[in-house]
Amino acid sequence: MQLPRMVTVYQTFDAPKIDNICAVVRQEMNALQLSDRVRGGDTVAVTAGSRGVANIATITGEIVAFLRELGTVPFIVPAMGSHGGGTAEGQLEVLAGYGITEDSMGVPIRSTRETVVVAETPQGIPVRFDRHAAEANHVLVVNRIKPHTGFVGPIESGLHKMMLIGLGNHEGALTYHRAILRHSFSEILNAVAKSVLEKCGVIGGIAIVENARDETALIESIAPDRFAERETELLRTAVGWLPSLPLKECDLLIIDRIGKNISGSGMDTNVVGRKFNFHRATESDAVSCLRILVRALTEQTHGNACGIGLSEYTTQRCVDQIDPVSTRVNCMTAQHPEVGMVPITLPTDRDALEAALQTIGLTEPQDARIIQIADTLHLSTVRVSEPCLPELVTSKHLKVDGDVVPFPFDEDGRLADVNCG
Repeated sequence: MQLPRMVTVYQTFDAPKIDNICAVVRQEMNALQLSDRVRGGDTVAVTAGSRGVANIATITGEIVAFLRELGTVPFIVPAMGSHGGGTAEGQLEVLAGYGITEDSMGVPIRSTRETVVVAETPQGIPVRFDRHAAEANHVLVVNRIKPHTGFVGPIESGLHKMMLIGLGNHEGALTYHRAILRHSFSEILNAVAKSVLEKCGVIGGIAIVENARDETALIESIAPDRFAERETELLRTAVGWLPSLPLKECDLLIIDRIGKNISGSGMDTNVVGRKFNFHRATESDAVSCLRILVRALTEQTHGNACGIGLSEYTTQRCVDQIDPVSTRVNCMTAQHPEVGMVPITLPTDRDALEAALQTIGLTEPQDARIIQIADTLHLSTVRVSEPCLPELVTSKHLKVDGDVVPFPFDEDGRLADVNCG
């Protein structure tokens, strides 16, 4: 098959960045004025999620160090719903992959599947909460604020979702996702969060916003009574800093890797344009990728291939990485079994590319507009096919680097990864 030639392109994004993470965390913890609300010996549960937040070990370590200096007894709870296979052991493994262990943090990590029902929402939904967190005197909620991959609202992924899905553990996550079939997610989110804030000793939140290069751009402490107001404002900031593809439309998007550390849906649907439809962009999507090819899973996803079903093509290498149990548990808990469906699988990257280019309509393969990215978090460096160049050369935010060259396959038909630094 005659393929188009490719070229590397650098994208420039608005990317503010915090240089001294520890100093900012300490400043924000001071701003919560916890010494007025906690006593020596009080236990404090600090949440740790599974989303691959930049600098999360440093941030968490500084938080627990500050709490210990106050005389409290902090511990960490994995707050990740059904991730890690929905098991206590699996979630400890996920945290260890981010550098969060009892040795590195200097405090216990208490992981359990068990929950307690602390309330019932007006819709009749039981509010489930991690047992260890429920037994603590206080809870500090830590999470990144970002657009959600499956719904739109004033509050999407952040502190509220951590209280709902994260601290609900597998059973709570399953309950709330089932409830979405009858009620809007915003309705459930607000009702459950209200109960948690009233019943579960939440003393504050640490909100994190990242820039387009997956770097920590903002860390802010928020008092519980301002969670909803401030999270709404920070979501708008996060949307403005979201990275994007260099083109709004392409015939084929090649993604080197997907995983839970990249996005809850493996690939960020806000980036690839499949937030409202699994296999075709709608008028509500800002981007349209006719076909998507996924080449591999990240190591940090531990075989969880949730989101693989958003693509049309993949490689045997990627399929061999899949842990069917972890993937099944996550997809079924989220009530989206389709995102775990394995797409058409080809032996090599070259085979998968050529198969995908047979299904892009009347466009000949050599004329295809193709974009290759490392993943949906790292978009500063991408590869594009030569037919894309006329749309890119006039942009002030893009720089073409080097010559236009043939697809970089090795002798085994394996495509070279995009070097995202």
